[in-house]
Amino acid sequence: MHGHGLDPLWVKAFLTIHIAAGTMSFLLAPMALATAKGGRQHKRWGMVYLWSMGAVAATAVPMAFFFPVRFLALVAVFSFYLAFAGYRVLRLKDLARGGSAEPIDWIAGVITLAVSALLVWLSVFRPASIEVIPAVGAVFGFIGIGAAMRQMISFVYKPKEKMFWWYGHLGNFIASYIAAWSAFSVVTLGQVLGNTWYLWLWPSIVGVPAVAATTAYYKRKFAPKKRSEAVA
Repeated sequence: MHGHGLDPLWVKAFLTIHIAAGTMSFLLAPMALATAKGGRQHKRWGMVYLWSMGAVAATAVPMAFFFPVRFLALVAVFSFYLAFAGYRVLRLKDLARGGSAEPIDWIAGVITLAVSALLVWLSVFRPASIEVIPAVGAVFGFIGIGAAMRQMISFVYKPKEKMFWWYGHLGNFIASYIAAWSAFSVVTLGQVLGNTWYLWLWPSIVGVPAVAATTAYYKRKFAPKKRSEAVA
């Protein structure tokens, strides 16, 4: 990695923006989750988080060609996509009623699918080029592929659940935060503990069950009540 004293001005500027946007995303995601769902504060902090993750991805990609940190850049892309998909699903509530996705939804999905597939390919065939344990790269690549495919499949095969948009919004935003935590964990703790698999995967090990449990809770909450329960 280049020494910061020798880095070009644009790299220093991008790095500053990257760090600032990443810090904002870590601070603001909990605020969005803690505020009333659908309220003004929830929407405000959620949008700031989305744009912060956009800035993280936009600065990570060009810097990846300079340092290089290809793996972090690829993770940043699908971290932003997860947040983007979580936002866009609120605009796609009518998919269940026969509505259609917009071109931007397809473009974002295809780009993320391609980036994630590239990450898997590099992990298997060019492991030395991604700066991490190949198995970790493959796991993240398949996570990105799954996220993009799941979203695009919903564009073709209309969701059957009425509240699909709620689960998609919640799950995608939290998954984006988990991916961001993964990168943050390695960048900070990796300097002390080294490049170990658990630094990358512990946020997923903790976060994925949390997402599943939260989704299950809301599915029970939104489930149609039986007639006997309604009468009671």
